[in-house]
Amino acid sequence: MKRYCLALDLKDDPKLIAEYEAYHKQVWPEILKSIHDAGIESMQIYRAGNRLFMIMEVNDTFSFEKKSQADKNNPRVQDWEDLMWNYQQALPFAKAGEKWVLMERIFELASGY
Repeated sequence: MKRYCLALDLKDDPKLIAEYEAYHKQVWPEILKSIHDAGIESMQIYRAGNRLFMIMEVNDTFSFEKKSQADKNNPRVQDWEDLMWNYQQALPFAKAGEKWVLMERIFELASGY
């Protein structure tokens, strides 16, 4: 199992943030299926202010390229992404068209340090 951490910002508006969180309490079944089918075994999203932090644990079948291609070919995922973009905004240093930005691990404490 491999872990990826990603970040993204929400628009800094309490009403929009509340709506975004409400959608994530009832994620569309087709979205959950697409996440699972991509090889993502576990996913959590945390929020601090308007900054989001996502943790994904994936199996050996997962790749960002395959997930991106599958998403492009899934109209329901595209509908979800378009809807979510009403609440999200790119990080200041994100590349053009990039939403979630892959984070680099800079520290790890293992047992028995």
